[in-house]
Amino acid sequence: MQFVKKMLVSLIVFVAAALVLMSFATVRRVGTGLLASAGIASVVVGFAAQRSLSNLLAGFQIAFTQPIRLDDVLVVEGEWGRVEEITFTYVVLRIWDERRLVLPLTYFIEKPFQNWTRSSSQLLGTVFLYVDHSLPVAAVRAELERILAASPRWDGRVAGLQVTDVKERTVELRALMSAADSSTAFDLRCEVREQLVAFVQQHYPESLPKTRAVVGPEEQFQGPTGRGAAAAGLD
Repeated sequence: MQFVKKMLVSLIVFVAAALVLMSFATVRRVGTGLLASAGIASVVVGFAAQRSLSNLLAGFQIAFTQPIRLDDVLVVEGEWGRVEEITFTYVVLRIWDERRLVLPLTYFIEKPFQNWTRSSSQLLGTVFLYVDHSLPVAAVRAELERILAASPRWDGRVAGLQVTDVKERTVELRALMSAADSSTAFDLRCEVREQLVAFVQQHYPESLPKTRAVVGPEEQFQGPTGRGAAAAGLD
């Protein structure tokens, strides 16, 4: 924006000087040449300012529609972070590891992104477990309810355990829980995941994922070599 302002000021001074020169007959031709040059310069400035003006218009659009606000939690370009600063030309996103992602305002008008706190900061979190078919689901569901009831991170809205898939070797369990905001939801998911795995290891170790193999009777080989031949005394 500073560049555009300087260019506009220079253009105004240039045009004013040309108009002053045109008022004198002796240097009118010089003034006409300056005005022609000013017209060309205005075209150049227009192209140079196109990006800045689009950012400025995007800033007005964001100010009226408010798709993002300060402290909103966004997922942009695969990065999770909070909106730290909004200017007339760019947005600063504070990433979870304290990095800063700077994006032009037009990005939030032209491209899709996730806003986790658009209407409310409350979020649902999920934890997936993959266990053997022999695991009693009711016991895991009761343990999940106990874990959530004892956790200060749970907001008391949603708690549940469902069998979401059955495969050849494992059963997929999905634990669903709610928290007040995204940071708390992440910590709650980690807590529930750790305690559910420990519960299965301690109480149902035989229900951890395993690979089954069925071994049939030993095959007898025919011919002059091999175990079959040795048993017949042909070796």
